[in-house]
Amino acid sequence: QVQLVESGGGLVQAGGSLRLSCAASGRTFSTYTMGWFRQAPGKEREFVATISRSGASSYDADSVKGRFTISRDNAKNTVYLQMNSLKPEDTAVYYCAARLGYMNSREGEYDYWGQGTQVTVSS
Repeated sequence: QVQLVESGGGLVQAGGSLRLSCAASGRTFSTYTMGWFRQAPGKEREFVATISRSGASSYDADSVKGRFTISRDNAKNTVYLQMNSLKPEDTAVYYCAARLGYMNSREGEYDYWGQGTQVTVSS
């Protein structure tokens, strides 16, 4: 089992940047594929990005492609989401999630979730 705690959210102006972090408990972090999802008010939770267990592979949603980058540091049990060129439509609660299988964009395939961190982008 793994516990996840996100941090790094906040209020930023459009065009700005934020880096989210997700710290995982336990000594088996490198065995988990990690993902980032987000949920805007009144909308369903949606996939943002996922990264393989080693960090060698990743992919992200078309809506954030070229602006967001997922990465991980297995020595620090942490996964990151670097968000650049933020837009008001990026406003959401951002969640990290973990699964034991391969990279996946479906939230139902993830086994463990953090509590979320709020990102608000003002215009």
